[in-house]
Amino acid sequence: MIKYVVKDDPISKRRIKVEQVGEDSFRDYCYLRRSNRTFKINYILALVPIILNVNS
Repeated sequence: MIKYVVKDDPISKRRIKVEQVGEDSFRDYCYLRRSNRTFKINYILALVPIILNVNS
């Protein structure tokens, strides 16, 4: 999950799956929008890994 700053909303949270990391942005699949998105790294406030238990 990421928390980031956007123009219309002070802070937004998204659950994502990172697919490609670039120098100043990264490309991912956004589960909220159900599409591929690009986020600029300098707008990211926090990254929280979500660990799935595959053994249950």
